Amino acid sequence: MGPVSAAPSRLARAVALAAILIAGLCGGLIGYAFADTQCSGSCSTQTGVGLLSGAVLGAAGVAVLVALALRAMAEGHATRR
Repeated sequence: MGPVSAAPSRLARAVALAAILIAGLCGGLIGYAFADTQCSGSCSTQTGVGLLSGAVLGAAGVAVLVALALRAMAEGHATRR
């Protein structure tokens, strides 16, 4: 038997990655829509900045929460053993 690890399972890490990607997508869509409603005419730069900033902020916020959740899971598994 190999060494016991307190790391989260592969499934938990895959779900965490999916959550970060989905949050980035949703944040990008919200940022794009917000920038698009604030502008009239041709404003591809503004909508691009809104899309990028929304995606980055959404993904970063969820990444912080995911990191805390995975750390709590690992600590819970370590203390049970």
